[in-house]
Amino acid sequence: MFTVGLTGGIGSGKSTVADCFAALGVPVIDADVIARDLTASGGAALQEIRAVFGETLMQADGTLDRAALRRRVFADSAARRQLEAILHPRIRRVVGDMLATLTAPYALVVIPLLVETGGYREMLNRVLVVDCPEDVQIARVKARSGLAHDEIKAILAAQTGRAERLAVADDIIANTATPEALRAEVAALHQRYLALASAPPP
Repeated sequence: MFTVGLTGGIGSGKSTVADCFAALGVPVIDADVIARDLTASGGAALQEIRAVFGETLMQADGTLDRAALRRRVFADSAARRQLEAILHPRIRRVVGDMLATLTAPYALVVIPLLVETGGYREMLNRVLVVDCPEDVQIARVKARSGLAHDEIKAILAAQTGRAERLAVADDIIANTATPEALRAEVAALHQRYLALASAPPP
Protein backbone atom coordinates (compact mmCIF):
# COMPACT_ATOMS: atom_id res chain seq x y z
CA MET A 1 0.00 0.00 0.00
CA PHE A 2 1.51 3.33 -1.09
CA THR A 3 1.18 5.57 1.96
CA VAL A 4 1.44 9.34 2.33
CA GLY A 5 1.98 10.81 5.79
CA LEU A 6 0.31 14.19 6.31
CA THR A 7 1.63 16.44 9.06
CA GLY A 8 1.80 20.09 10.08
CA GLY A 9 1.69 22.28 13.16
CA ILE A 10 -1.48 22.94 15.12
CA GLY A 11 -3.83 25.21 13.16
CA SER A 12 -1.98 24.66 9.87
CA GLY A 13 -5.02 23.10 8.20
CA LYS A 14 -4.25 19.37 8.28
CA SER A 15 -7.90 18.42 8.67
CA THR A 16 -8.97 20.69 5.81
CA VAL A 17 -6.35 19.16 3.51
CA ALA A 18 -7.29 15.63 4.63
CA ASP A 19 -10.96 16.40 3.86
CA CYS A 20 -9.94 17.50 0.34
CA PHE A 21 -8.18 14.17 -0.23
CA ALA A 22 -11.13 12.26 1.23
CA ALA A 23 -13.47 14.08 -1.18
CA LEU A 24 -11.35 12.61 -4.01
CA GLY A 25 -11.95 9.11 -2.66
CA VAL A 26 -8.65 8.69 -0.83
CA PRO A 27 -8.84 6.63 2.39
CA VAL A 28 -7.78 8.82 5.32
CA ILE A 29 -6.47 7.40 8.60
CA ASP A 30 -6.17 10.00 11.37
CA ALA A 31 -3.82 9.35 14.31
CA ASP A 32 -5.73 11.86 16.47
CA VAL A 33 -8.99 9.94 15.94
CA ILE A 34 -7.22 6.70 16.89
CA ALA A 35 -5.75 8.40 19.99
CA ARG A 36 -9.24 9.56 21.03
CA ASP A 37 -10.54 6.00 20.63
CA LEU A 38 -7.64 4.60 22.67
CA THR A 39 -8.31 7.08 25.50
CA ALA A 40 -12.11 6.90 25.44
CA SER A 41 -14.06 5.01 28.08
CA GLY A 42 -12.97 1.39 27.71
CA GLY A 43 -10.14 2.41 25.35
CA ALA A 44 -6.99 0.28 25.24
CA ALA A 45 -4.72 3.01 26.66
CA LEU A 46 -7.00 4.49 29.32
CA GLN A 47 -5.99 2.26 32.24
CA GLU A 48 -2.28 2.81 31.66
CA ILE A 49 -2.80 6.59 31.46
CA ARG A 50 -4.80 6.41 34.68
CA ALA A 51 -2.04 4.40 36.38
CA VAL A 52 0.75 6.74 35.23
CA PHE A 53 -0.95 10.12 35.64
CA GLY A 54 -3.31 9.42 38.52
CA GLU A 55 -6.94 9.97 39.39
CA THR A 56 -6.72 13.76 39.15
CA LEU A 57 -7.00 13.45 35.36
CA MET A 58 -10.13 11.32 35.55
CA GLN A 59 -13.64 12.76 35.65
CA ALA A 60 -16.38 11.56 37.99
CA ASP A 61 -17.93 9.39 35.27
CA GLY A 62 -14.64 7.53 34.74
CA THR A 63 -13.71 9.30 31.51
CA LEU A 64 -10.47 11.14 30.85
CA ASP A 65 -10.35 14.89 31.51
CA ARG A 66 -8.73 15.70 28.17
CA ALA A 67 -8.33 19.42 28.90
CA ALA A 68 -6.51 18.71 32.17
CA LEU A 69 -4.27 16.14 30.45
CA ARG A 70 -3.47 18.59 27.67
CA ARG A 71 -2.50 21.30 30.18
CA ARG A 72 -0.35 18.81 32.10
CA VAL A 73 1.63 17.44 29.16
CA PHE A 74 2.21 20.78 27.46
CA ALA A 75 3.52 22.23 30.73
CA ASP A 76 5.80 19.26 31.46
CA SER A 77 7.94 17.72 28.73
CA ALA A 78 8.62 14.57 30.79
CA ALA A 79 4.88 14.00 31.19
CA ARG A 80 4.42 14.55 27.45
CA ARG A 81 7.07 11.91 26.69
CA GLN A 82 5.34 9.49 29.08
CA LEU A 83 2.03 10.00 27.31
CA GLU A 84 3.62 9.58 23.88
CA ALA A 85 5.31 6.35 25.03
CA ILE A 86 1.88 4.99 26.01
CA LEU A 87 -0.01 6.14 22.93
CA HIS A 88 2.26 6.06 19.90
CA PRO A 89 3.16 2.35 19.80
CA ARG A 90 -0.56 1.58 20.04
CA ILE A 91 -1.44 4.16 17.37
CA ARG A 92 1.20 2.73 15.01
CA ARG A 93 -0.22 -0.78 15.44
CA VAL A 94 -3.75 0.43 14.64
CA VAL A 95 -2.51 2.40 11.60
CA GLY A 96 -0.69 -0.69 10.33
CA ASP A 97 -3.76 -2.88 10.84
CA MET A 98 -5.98 -0.35 9.01
CA LEU A 99 -3.55 -0.01 6.10
CA ALA A 100 -3.48 -3.80 5.74
CA THR A 101 -7.23 -3.87 5.07
CA LEU A 102 -7.25 -1.21 2.30
CA THR A 103 -7.34 -1.86 -1.43
CA ALA A 104 -7.16 1.74 -2.72
CA PRO A 105 -4.21 2.91 -4.86
CA TYR A 106 -2.85 4.86 -1.91
CA ALA A 107 -3.81 6.04 1.58
CA LEU A 108 -3.29 9.25 3.56
CA VAL A 109 -2.27 8.95 7.21
CA VAL A 110 -2.67 12.16 9.25
CA ILE A 111 0.07 12.20 11.92
CA PRO A 112 0.32 15.56 13.73
CA LEU A 113 3.47 14.47 15.63
CA LEU A 114 5.13 12.70 12.71
CA VAL A 115 8.42 14.57 13.07
CA GLU A 116 8.39 14.64 16.87
CA THR A 117 7.87 10.90 17.38
CA GLY A 118 9.96 9.75 14.43
CA GLY A 119 8.30 6.35 14.58
CA TYR A 120 6.15 6.24 11.48
CA ARG A 121 8.67 6.78 8.71
CA GLU A 122 9.11 3.09 7.91
CA MET A 123 5.43 2.80 6.92
CA LEU A 124 5.37 5.95 4.74
CA ASN A 125 6.37 6.42 1.10
CA ARG A 126 5.97 10.23 1.12
CA VAL A 127 5.64 12.99 3.69
CA LEU A 128 3.29 15.89 2.93
CA VAL A 129 3.64 18.94 5.18
CA VAL A 130 0.88 21.55 5.49
CA ASP A 131 2.51 24.85 6.35
CA CYS A 132 1.48 28.39 7.29
CA PRO A 133 2.95 31.26 9.36
CA GLU A 134 2.75 30.98 13.15
CA ASP A 135 0.47 34.01 13.53
CA VAL A 136 -2.02 32.33 11.18
CA GLN A 137 -1.83 29.11 13.23
CA ILE A 138 -2.54 31.00 16.46
CA ALA A 139 -5.50 32.88 14.97
CA ARG A 140 -7.03 29.67 13.60
CA VAL A 141 -6.65 27.75 16.85
CA LYS A 142 -8.13 30.63 18.88
CA ALA A 143 -11.10 30.82 16.51
CA ARG A 144 -11.88 27.10 16.60
CA SER A 145 -11.00 26.08 20.17
CA GLY A 146 -11.15 29.14 22.39
CA LEU A 147 -7.81 28.18 23.97
CA ALA A 148 -5.90 30.98 25.68
CA HIS A 149 -2.96 32.52 23.82
CA ASP A 150 -0.48 31.11 26.38
CA GLU A 151 -1.90 27.58 25.95
CA ILE A 152 -1.56 27.80 22.18
CA LYS A 153 2.02 29.09 22.51
CA ALA A 154 2.84 26.18 24.83
CA ILE A 155 1.52 23.70 22.26
CA LEU A 156 3.51 25.39 19.50
CA ALA A 157 6.64 25.34 21.66
CA ALA A 158 6.23 21.60 22.22
CA GLN A 159 5.93 20.90 18.50
CA THR A 160 8.79 20.73 16.05
CA GLY A 161 9.59 24.09 14.45
CA ARG A 162 8.52 24.91 10.91
CA ALA A 163 12.05 24.60 9.52
CA GLU A 164 12.54 21.08 10.94
CA ARG A 165 9.12 19.99 9.67
CA LEU A 166 9.72 21.38 6.19
CA ALA A 167 13.12 19.67 6.11
CA VAL A 168 11.50 16.21 6.14
CA ALA A 169 8.83 17.07 3.55
CA ASP A 170 8.65 15.41 0.16
CA ASP A 171 5.73 17.71 -0.68
CA ILE A 172 4.54 20.99 0.86
CA ILE A 173 1.17 22.73 0.80
CA ALA A 174 1.32 26.40 1.84
CA ASN A 175 -2.15 26.74 3.32
CA THR A 176 -2.55 30.50 3.03
CA ALA A 177 -4.58 30.83 -0.18
CA THR A 178 -8.28 30.44 -0.98
CA PRO A 179 -10.18 27.16 -0.45
CA GLU A 180 -10.39 26.82 -4.24
CA ALA A 181 -6.61 27.11 -4.58
CA LEU A 182 -6.14 24.56 -1.81
CA ARG A 183 -8.46 22.07 -3.54
CA ALA A 184 -6.58 22.58 -6.82
CA GLU A 185 -3.26 21.93 -5.09
CA VAL A 186 -4.62 18.77 -3.47
CA ALA A 187 -6.01 17.59 -6.81
CA ALA A 188 -2.57 18.00 -8.41
CA LEU A 189 -0.89 16.07 -5.59
CA HIS A 190 -3.57 13.38 -5.87
CA GLN A 191 -2.64 12.80 -9.50
CA ARG A 192 1.06 12.66 -8.56
CA TYR A 193 0.40 10.13 -5.81
CA LEU A 194 -1.75 7.97 -8.10
CA ALA A 195 1.13 7.92 -10.60
CA LEU A 196 3.71 7.10 -7.92
CA ALA A 197 1.48 4.39 -6.45
CA SER A 198 1.07 2.69 -9.84
CA ALA A 199 4.75 2.93 -10.82
CA PRO A 200 6.75 -0.32 -10.62
CA PRO A 201 9.14 -0.43 -7.66
CA PRO A 202 12.72 0.59 -8.49
